[in-house]
Amino acid sequence: MFDTIFVETDLKKNKRALEIIDTFKSARVKYIDKIEDIFNRVKKPYLQKNESLNLFLGNKKGQLVKEAPDAYGLSGEPHYYFIHAYNCIYECNYCYLQGYFNSPDIVVFLNHREICDEIERVTLDCDKKGLTPWFHAGEFSDSLALTHITGELEIYHELFSRLPQAKLELRTKSANVKELLKLPPKENIITSFSLSPADKIQKNDLKTPSLKARLVAIKKLVEAGHKVGIHFDPVVYDNDFKEKYQDLINDLFSILPVQKLEYISVGVIRFTKDVYHQVRKNYPESELLSSELIKSFDGKIRYNRPMRLWILSAIKELLLEAGVKQEKIYLCMEDDDLESIAKS
Repeated sequence: MFDTIFVETDLKKNKRALEIIDTFKSARVKYIDKIEDIFNRVKKPYLQKNESLNLFLGNKKGQLVKEAPDAYGLSGEPHYYFIHAYNCIYECNYCYLQGYFNSPDIVVFLNHREICDEIERVTLDCDKKGLTPWFHAGEFSDSLALTHITGELEIYHELFSRLPQAKLELRTKSANVKELLKLPPKENIITSFSLSPADKIQKNDLKTPSLKARLVAIKKLVEAGHKVGIHFDPVVYDNDFKEKYQDLINDLFSILPVQKLEYISVGVIRFTKDVYHQVRKNYPESELLSSELIKSFDGKIRYNRPMRLWILSAIKELLLEAGVKQEKIYLCMEDDDLESIAKS
C-alpha cells in the first residue's frame, strides 16, 4: 500500500509507530526530523495516489483543536474539529483535499493524548458557559477507514466516556466498523455516514465502499446500540434526483429506524476556486462540471441560489414525509437566509 514510511525520529521507539511499520513490511522506512521537512514541500499530482503513496508518522503540532465553520453541524451549539490525519485512501472526485495539499500522501498523527488534553480543556471552558461542545473527526481524512491500523478509537472513546457533557462525531464514508464494534456504545459518540444514491457513489466516490456496504455497516452499528447520523452531502443534481433520493431514504430507513436517527444534513456539491480548478484538471469528463455552477455567497462554486433551494427543499420534504423530525435536519455549509427559508 505504501512505498516509503517516513517517521519522525521522536517516534523511533513509539509502540504504535512500530506496530504500523510492522503492518507494511515491504515499505521502506526513513527517519526524519519533522513531517513538514518533506510532506507538502514539492507538488505531487493528486492522481499519483493511484500509482504510489507514502505514509508519514508524526506528532500534530500547532493548534490541535479548531473552531468549525458556520453550518458545520446542528445549530445552537459550538462545533470544533480535531485533526488526527491528513489525506485519504479514497478518491472522491470532488474532494477538497486535491486542492488543499500539494501531495496525496497519507499523514497519520500519533500524539492523541495531547489532542485529548486540548479537547478536555475546550470542554471545560464550554461547560462553564453552559454549552455542549461538539468535536468532529474526519475533516482532513476519513475517521474510520484506517482505524484497524492506527488504533486511536479506543483513546477517544475513553476520553468521551469521561466527558458526557461533550459530543464526538466520527465522519466517514467507510464500512470499516470493526474496531468501533469492539467498544460499548455511548450516548455522546455518533458515527455519521455520508451517503449518496448508488450510481453517484459509483461515479464520484471512487474507491469507497458501495452504498450497500455502508448500509450494512450502519445496520451493524444500530443493532449494537451505537448512535448514527447521516450526511446527504454532496448532492449532485440530475433530472431524476428526487426519485433516487426517495429510493435512498427507503433503503436507509429499512435498516435504521427513523426514531434512532440522531440527525441528517443535506448539502449540494460545492468547491473552492482552487479545488474546482483541480477537478477540471483531474476529472475533465466529470458530471460535476455543470454549466449550472456559479460563484456563490461565500466565494465557493455551487449551483445558483434558486436551484439550491429547490434541490434542498425537495430532499428535506422527502425526509419529513419519511418521519424525520424537523429539528434533526440541517443544511450543510449554507447561508442563514437559505437555512431559514428551508426551515419554513
